[in-house]
Amino acid sequence: MVTFDFIHELRNRCLISHVSNEEQLQDIIKNQSIAFYCGFDPTADSLHIGHLLLLITLKRLQKYGHKPIVLVGGGTSLIGDPSFKEKERLSDINNNVDKWTQKIIKQISFFLDFNCGMNSALILNNNIWLKKLDLLSFLRNIGKHFSINTMINRDSVKQRIIRTDQGISFTEFSYSLLQAYDFFILNKKYQVILQIGGSDQWGNISSGMHLINRLSQKDVYGLTIPLLVQSNGIKFGKTESGTIWLDAKKTSPYKFYQFWINIDDNSVYYFLKLFTFEELSIIELLEKENNINNQIIKDKLFLAKTITRLVHGKENLLAVERITEVLFSRKIHCITESDFQQLEQDGIPSITAYQIKDLQDALILCNFSKSRTQSKNLIQANAISVNTQKIINLNYIFSTNDKLFKKFTLLSKGKKHHSLICWKNF
Repeated sequence: MVTFDFIHELRNRCLISHVSNEEQLQDIIKNQSIAFYCGFDPTADSLHIGHLLLLITLKRLQKYGHKPIVLVGGGTSLIGDPSFKEKERLSDINNNVDKWTQKIIKQISFFLDFNCGMNSALILNNNIWLKKLDLLSFLRNIGKHFSINTMINRDSVKQRIIRTDQGISFTEFSYSLLQAYDFFILNKKYQVILQIGGSDQWGNISSGMHLINRLSQKDVYGLTIPLLVQSNGIKFGKTESGTIWLDAKKTSPYKFYQFWINIDDNSVYYFLKLFTFEELSIIELLEKENNINNQIIKDKLFLAKTITRLVHGKENLLAVERITEVLFSRKIHCITESDFQQLEQDGIPSITAYQIKDLQDALILCNFSKSRTQSKNLIQANAISVNTQKIINLNYIFSTNDKLFKKFTLLSKGKKHHSLICWKNF
């Protein structure tokens, strides 16, 4: 029997935006194991950190004895969820949905346990049943249970309808009914009684609860978690340079780690509650100690390491720590070729070079200086390093020994500015 008060735990971690029939759901979850689900549409070839909190919530529920079902929207992704979107999604989803689905399934599989008995995780694709659903049956058996008046008054839809430059298509408008049908199928075949999602999904989740009540006269439940914003109001998961992806080939583990290192100080303990499994009492103690000893950097490092290990695994975390050691402690011998490849991907600014005249020329190409005169001044000031070694020779010319793994040279200005030269053969 499950005896853990999971709803209370989520409340204390600020992880509930909406929840239906809270007391009843709380009693059920506390006293029995349930099946629950969360959906992810494969609208890109990777999930991003905007999805991370949902994945961790799935992991939390499974940890306390409940069965997670992940629904990949191979069918609904072809329609596109309009919830709080400014316009209809335009992409080449039709041609890529199968490939993207496989990649996302692989990512999700990293977070959950698929071999732990009754609460083993399960991944399904809604295209299995949606492709069998004919239009007349859908309109007659599903559509008749929904009021247009209610649907158009939902904030997620209303914001699109009132726009003069961008309305909403019937295709998008039907999305909520398809997601409701998903919930009905999962309840019927897998006894799923709870759907979780981001707070922008509350309207869609409510549709599912309504449909199941109409068709099966059963009570089911919905729970949403907040969409994340940092203390400065910027939507969590977005940066000036774009999305932070969970796929290491799209966002390297090093850049992923650096994202967490550079979050606003005021967000650290909030994110420790959201993204880690650390006891709340310990997080509260860390925050109190920080108010006395100003240990925010230490706690930010703990957050970054914990989340990087969770998403990318222990080996990639060790690689990140090696790279960090090289850049900030100047121990170049520790670094591996794959570490350099992370830096080349997105870790630090890099240039591709076939031939560089000398160090002065390289400083200009790397935007460390604007002229050869300024380059000389930097070298004379003892501010320039090649592969962490200080250079004082004004006429320094790169040698084969400077090309680590026959390809990479790390150029540094002071302690904080780095650039990678990636040598190419003619």
